[in-house]
Amino acid sequence: MNETNAVARITVTDSALKRLIWDGGSLQWKEDFSAPKSRCDRYGQCGANSRCNPDNVNLFECDCLPGYVPNSISDWNQKNGSGGCVSNRLGLLKCGDGDGFIKVARVKYPDTTIAASLKSGMSGKECAQECLRNCSCTAYLSDENEGIVDCLTWYDDLMDILVYTEIGRDLYVRVNATVLAANAGRSQGLWERRGMLAIPILCTALALVLIIMLAWKWRKKNRNTRGIDFVEAEELEETQRHPELQFFDLDTITAATDHFSHVNELGRGGFGSVYMGQLSNEQKVAVKRLSKTSGQGIEEFKNEVALIARLQHRNLVKLLGCCIKGEERMLVLEYMPNKGLDSFLFDKTRRSFLDWEKRFEIINGIARGILYLHQDSRLRIIHRDLKTSNVLLDDEMNPKISDFGMARIFHGDQLQDKTSRIVGTYGYMAPEYAVFGRFSTKSDVFSFGIIMLEIVSGQKNNGSDPEDPSVNLIGHVWELWREGRALDIVDSTLKSYHPNEAMRCIQVALLCVQEDPMDRPAMSAIVFMLSDEASPPLPKQPAVVYRINSGTDVDPLLSNISFSRNDLTVTTMEA
Repeated sequence: MNETNAVARITVTDSALKRLIWDGGSLQWKEDFSAPKSRCDRYGQCGANSRCNPDNVNLFECDCLPGYVPNSISDWNQKNGSGGCVSNRLGLLKCGDGDGFIKVARVKYPDTTIAASLKSGMSGKECAQECLRNCSCTAYLSDENEGIVDCLTWYDDLMDILVYTEIGRDLYVRVNATVLAANAGRSQGLWERRGMLAIPILCTALALVLIIMLAWKWRKKNRNTRGIDFVEAEELEETQRHPELQFFDLDTITAATDHFSHVNELGRGGFGSVYMGQLSNEQKVAVKRLSKTSGQGIEEFKNEVALIARLQHRNLVKLLGCCIKGEERMLVLEYMPNKGLDSFLFDKTRRSFLDWEKRFEIINGIARGILYLHQDSRLRIIHRDLKTSNVLLDDEMNPKISDFGMARIFHGDQLQDKTSRIVGTYGYMAPEYAVFGRFSTKSDVFSFGIIMLEIVSGQKNNGSDPEDPSVNLIGHVWELWREGRALDIVDSTLKSYHPNEAMRCIQVALLCVQEDPMDRPAMSAIVFMLSDEASPPLPKQPAVVYRINSGTDVDPLLSNISFSRNDLTVTTMEA
């Protein structure tokens, strides 16, 4: 066996999944990963109609949902919540005219395989009415994803609800009029009991706020900082290290964008909005304006300034400067008149502007940009959010990678990192990152493979197979590859294309989306293979995520394992 290889095995028991690595030095199996991490990770730990809070494990992690009571008081008192909770409705009456909803904040979806329904294009109010129209409906959740509002409703017991403080969603549980009134009464009674105490506290707080505001205004007036306060100066520290960056004042940006006119808005995201602007010298720019309510976005803003200021490449968007004034945080970037690659690729009319030669040039340009980030720049940078909408096109349709708010810098010989805060776009994220939070240069390689397949096919990654909507683009291409019909995926709107180049792109893309990161090529090898200077090897079965009827994803790392009540061990070779 090659010394660079190691033997790994996955063991599944009734209570846990463990990943073990063989240590040749000690001649022992050493645990690399195990799940569940806490009692709340076990499915149905608190039974039906309850929620499990991992922060309460030292007390009792289970808590009945509003309108429900413990199924067994004795078990509950003994900190055994497996029996779950039952409705406190009397008799056989399932619903009534006075029914309403109580919000259960920041939780994981209940199990969507148990009597759940998904409808798109409904507002939160419409979703609530949809649930009230059916006596069997027990809860609903309204979720917006990439501009599409989904309405999820449940019609039976609510299972496997976990409290997710940071990334959870608000679930609305159906209750009768009595519970609804009691819940409102508790809130009102609390204010009545605390009212007398709250008044003097509130007055004192207002007085302190007034004193602080007056002191701040006096300090600001007497500081000769040309309008930049302490916080602004701290955030400008990074720009001062790069004198080539220009600092724009707020009046200049306001005039350039016509007071941030809606007509000049190019797009918007979680960070805020992007506007087209024209400076006094008639230079067009793109202004990325951070939303004032985006606390997360401030960190992304600092990160983007720090990174783009150090990067110079023809396939990366150039940062011209920034504007920091009061609560305003803005990046001034070179203007890309043709917007994002997705605006051409997934539009039936504009797609015709992308002939095969231009698509192949775009693929190679993106590859060179990522290679620069991973290897050729002064820093090794992992983008973490590569997708077609983050590839912008200039007036000559040259691709430029943008949006470095999520990027990370790797130092020295660092090969990978891990995070508990998963950011990015599902459909483009590598499985080891989406599931375990592990990312490396190979995570970007996976995203690039998805982008290549989308460019070649003109199809989005999700729902690309008309005969089986549950299979994504990777699965569809892999099936065609196995049948010797890989070129069938090429965009049918192309009048002509080079079969050898198209086949090479498909083969390299399948190598990029391999399940094991070690099986994916480095960007340097990808650039060579795309230029026909190296022959790509045959791909193995890639990481395919199937969509089941409930709309949830099957764990791509476990999709090939068959579970039973007996212990199951899977041994693999891992480089």
